[in-house]
Amino acid sequence: MISDPAESVRAHPAGSVLGVGIAVLDLVNEVEVYPAEDDEVRALALRRVRGGNVTNSLAVLSQLGHPCRWVGTLGDDAAADLILDDLAGHGIEARDAVRVPGGTTPTSSILLSRAGGSRTIVHFRDLPELSAEDFGRVSLAGLARVHFEGRNPQETARMIRRVREEAPEVPISVELEKHRPGIEALLHGPQVLLASRAYAHAVGFEDPDAFLEDLLMHSDARLCVVARGAEGAAFLERGGHVQRVPAYVPTRVVDTLGAGDVFNAGVIHGLLEDLPAAEAVEQAVKLAGLKCGHPGIVTERASPPISDRT
Repeated sequence: MISDPAESVRAHPAGSVLGVGIAVLDLVNEVEVYPAEDDEVRALALRRVRGGNVTNSLAVLSQLGHPCRWVGTLGDDAAADLILDDLAGHGIEARDAVRVPGGTTPTSSILLSRAGGSRTIVHFRDLPELSAEDFGRVSLAGLARVHFEGRNPQETARMIRRVREEAPEVPISVELEKHRPGIEALLHGPQVLLASRAYAHAVGFEDPDAFLEDLLMHSDARLCVVARGAEGAAFLERGGHVQRVPAYVPTRVVDTLGAGDVFNAGVIHGLLEDLPAAEAVEQAVKLAGLKCGHPGIVTERASPPISDRT
């Protein structure tokens, strides 16, 4: 068990983790409390940071000693340059990133309440998703795992099939954060499915046991996990029974932004360390809880935000 995200950092030369998903420029405005509609309030602080589910997870995995690579699309604007600089600062290779001529890098405008640490996100995206053709040019050599965001299902399913056919020994995990049309195509091929509570609710389940049993039945995954925020997490291995892990609650909740990404990284880290699923999920819950106790995605070992004004 990692008691703090900055502990137990060591090199893992066996292979790199390839993350496939979007990268975003996050504009994080910290406010005392949420404003009412049509209010005008002053932000207590403004942070411009690199965001995106997979890149957040890779930043944590990199801190835990895993070589990481990212592939996705970016615009040809200044925001993309900032994102690439930030990834490089975390040791994440991004040479396969696709720059879209005339494209605008996705941006999220975020209100973070200091009163409770919760956040509201308004996301703007006007950029093509990574295509299977783009992914076909990405080398699969030297990989320990491929982790996909569950988006752009038709194209992502083709990417998963490519990994299964060309590198069948490489484990695949997929994040199911939101229910998207056609996302069922991503349930076949990955060994690990990492679902959010929002995804479970969107497909009609309140009870995590029933959700995980249904997810395992309709997929060929070996392990299904659902993150449940303040209620911890639950998981189900093929041939086993649903187990629950209680939440790790920090002394004070400061910032919940990206906690799910940290949780996913914790599970992946545990599996790369050959931990039993129960230990991997328990570790992930603690990492996510620790993250909620301080601002930002990564620990004190990470580089500072792109910019920070108070």
